[in-house]
Amino acid sequence: MAKKKKYTFYSTDPDYEYQFDDEQGTETVAPHAQKLRVSLDRKKRGGKKVTLVSGFIGQEEDLKTLGKQLKAKCGVGGSAKDGEILIQGDQRNKIVQFLKDMGYSNTKKSGG
Repeated sequence: MAKKKKYTFYSTDPDYEYQFDDEQGTETVAPHAQKLRVSLDRKKRGGKKVTLVSGFIGQEEDLKTLGKQLKAKCGVGGSAKDGEILIQGDQRNKIVQFLKDMGYSNTKKSGG
């Protein structure tokens, strides 16, 4: 489990309280308003291919749920973090079709 970093802030205003960005959860945008990009990536993976789904706007829990659904649909492993979903192998066509069927109408295949 990751530790939260503690920061020290100084201010001349005695009533000042720092607002952390992490506390404000971003609302998950509706599927039809999401602009997802599906691409193939090999960087920093020893030449192995992964399908990268980027552009998701919303909460981390919703991203992980979508990642779990994509992994189950493709029958492979992967991960979901930092606004991106990684699926093992070249699964671009399956993922684009599945996302469009789920209502993510602005999903596009990017790259080659």
